Amino acid sequence: MINFVVDGDPQAPVLVLGSSIGTSHRMWDPQLPGLVQNFRVLRFDLPGHDGRPAPAGPYTAAGLAAQVIEVVDSLGIGSFAYCGLSMGGAIGQQLALENPTRLTGLVLVCTSATFGDSPQPWLDRAARVRAEGPGFLVELSRGRWFALEQPVPPLGRELLEAQKLIDPEGYAACCEALAAFDTRAELGRIRVPTRVIAGAEDVATPVAMAQQLAQGIPGADLVVLPGAAHLANVEQPAAVLQAVRELLTPRR
Repeated sequence: MINFVVDGDPQAPVLVLGSSIGTSHRMWDPQLPGLVQNFRVLRFDLPGHDGRPAPAGPYTAAGLAAQVIEVVDSLGIGSFAYCGLSMGGAIGQQLALENPTRLTGLVLVCTSATFGDSPQPWLDRAARVRAEGPGFLVELSRGRWFALEQPVPPLGRELLEAQKLIDPEGYAACCEALAAFDTRAELGRIRVPTRVIAGAEDVATPVAMAQQLAQGIPGADLVVLPGAAHLANVEQPAAVLQAVRELLTPRR
C-alpha cells in the first residue's frame, strides 16, 4: 500500500491530496492548517518518494488511482474530495473517470490531460535516473518548479534537495507512467464538480494545458495564478488554499 498520512477531525469530510513527481506529501504543508479546519486530510506519496524502496513497476496513473481507492477503503472512507498537482492531477483525472460516485469534488493544479507532445523526454529522463541516480533532478527541477525571477521558498529548497533520496526505480517508473498518460479523449466523461488551477509562469504544464482541461471537462472553471510556476501551491500558498476551499468546502 502507498505511504499516506492523515490529519484533521475523523468526523469531517475527507479531502485527498496528491503530489507532483519528485516531491512528497510535505509539498502540501502550506495548505494543511487551513484545510484541516474543514476536512479530514489524507496525503499520500508516490511510490519510491517516501524514503523507502519502490515496489516493482510498471506504474500507470490508473493503477496509482486504484491504490488511492485501496487506501481510502482501508480507512472506511466512502466519498471524498480530491486535489492533485501535476502527477497527482493525473491520478485525480483517473479517479474521476473510474470512480465518479466516490468523488464529491475535484481540483486539478498545474497538470494536464497529456504531459508533452512526445513521450520521449519522459522516457529519456527515466533512463537517466536509472543510470545516474536522482541527483541531477535538483538543478533540473529548479527551473521548472519555481519562477526563475523569484527566490525559492524554504519549503521549495527542501523539496528540491529531497529528490536526492528518491528511489531511482520509483521515479523512473513514474516518468514512464506520465509518458503514457493521455485522457484528452475522455475529459467529457468527467462529471465531478471541477476546478483547474494553473500557474502563469508554469513551463512544465503551461496555461494552454490547463485551458484544455477546463474546456474539456463539463462545467469546469479555470483559475490562473500570476507569479506562480509548477509548484504553485508552494509559491502562492494562500491563493491556492483559497481556490481549493472555494470549490470544495461544504456549504452550510
